[in-house]
Amino acid sequence: MSDETQGPEKVPATELLAKLADEGSWHPWDTQITALPEDPDYAADIARAREKTGLDESIICGEATVHGVRVAVVVSEFAFLGGSIGRDAGRRVVSAIRRATAEELPLLALPASGGTRMQEGTAAFLQMVNITAAVVDHKAAKLPYLVYLRHPTTGGVFASWGSLGHVSMAGPGALVGFLGPRVFEGLYGDPFPAGVQVSENLRSHGLIDLVVPVAELGAMVAKILRILAEPVRTGDEPATPRWPEGGVPESSAWDVVEASRRPDRPGVAQLLRVSAQDVAELAGGGAPDARSGIVLALARFGGHSVVLVGQDRNRQLPGGLVGPADLRLARRGMRMAQSLGLPLVTVIDTPGADLSVDAEEGGLANEIAHCIAELTALEVPSVSVLLGQGAGGAALALLPADRVIAMANSWLSPLPPEGASLIVHRDVNHAPDMAERQGIRATDLHTSGIVDVVIAETGAPGGFLPELGAQLAIELAGLAATDQPGRARHREIRRQRIGGSA
Repeated sequence: MSDETQGPEKVPATELLAKLADEGSWHPWDTQITALPEDPDYAADIARAREKTGLDESIICGEATVHGVRVAVVVSEFAFLGGSIGRDAGRRVVSAIRRATAEELPLLALPASGGTRMQEGTAAFLQMVNITAAVVDHKAAKLPYLVYLRHPTTGGVFASWGSLGHVSMAGPGALVGFLGPRVFEGLYGDPFPAGVQVSENLRSHGLIDLVVPVAELGAMVAKILRILAEPVRTGDEPATPRWPEGGVPESSAWDVVEASRRPDRPGVAQLLRVSAQDVAELAGGGAPDARSGIVLALARFGGHSVVLVGQDRNRQLPGGLVGPADLRLARRGMRMAQSLGLPLVTVIDTPGADLSVDAEEGGLANEIAHCIAELTALEVPSVSVLLGQGAGGAALALLPADRVIAMANSWLSPLPPEGASLIVHRDVNHAPDMAERQGIRATDLHTSGIVDVVIAETGAPGGFLPELGAQLAIELAGLAATDQPGRARHREIRRQRIGGSA
């Protein structure tokens, strides 16, 4: 990463394109704009901007290959009237997005803009609606849309097409916000608090996925697009399951609970590192913003690209249980999978949800309900993994799926056994007995039809991760061979079986 003391990177559009595009691969799409507005002052502004930048407008559009991956590009030039969007610039952006959609190309937007061009008023302001509509159609075609927010990006650009990326990145130290600080101070008389409208702060609040310097941007864009551009690679997934359903050594329920809580038990980060390929970890879970440990990532398992959402309790801060904001991030992952047409993998390893005033007022129960609703309505294949602890609504919010895999030392219950003991016996001393009585073990869940596959755990902690990755590949391959109506029927049969009506 670049040294933040040097300030944010300010790279002109043409220089940025030279850094990103493979040599000789850049092909502009723009038709030259020569006309000037009738207003003489505005015409003079345009003429000066053209002379200063050598460009005809604040936007450059075209296509290139980035590390060998073909992509459509829309890039702003801030030196051209603050990168502002008027009617000509807006029409240029819309035309480029429509062409990218027609040619089935992924789209990379690199805005650096103060927003709407004030000299053109409302007509320019409404260009944000037209651009947003084009982005919506591009995403509806299940084509990737990546955004890289450059210094500065504010106003209507940030509040429309700058905030709609499947993946949102930003430059180190970049000013990113809705109302520019100079305008805020002019309107309200006080400076905007320092450090709020900065890419790293937005990253810490889950509003930006990655902070990436320009020097590393091309490699990151190519990595993400390779995952998204080839959702299925054939020939490298196992053809048949290697583990029978059953045959897992039995342990007492309390032994399972204690094993799931071992501090050296691996989490989502280790699963991705050991078992997945081409991983691009997005919002959540990183060292700067680890709160509950929720992770959103793109990855491959056995040749199948997926969106993965899970909680890594090894990354959560003390007391950082799953709250409403974490579940909103999880729902974003669900919507991303649906939008991109990729399978969704959820990983459950949670001691429970945040039981606090903030969580209640933030709509925790509402978010749990919406997670369950979105998962049950999901049209893309889905696999849920019980990796360890599965306590309460925080676990239920990630559970519904076409297939459920459970590690032998995992469990699922309405409350941790201690909580169940408190309700029934008014003490925690009966927790082992409650764990046994409630049938919370993975093997119990398999017997009742809630879990499809139980994977034995042998050897050192984490030794099961390669087997888990391989089983994920098996499940994804099986689901890929089943159409959406077939998956929907299977989900209904599962629900009936669990409900006792089948």
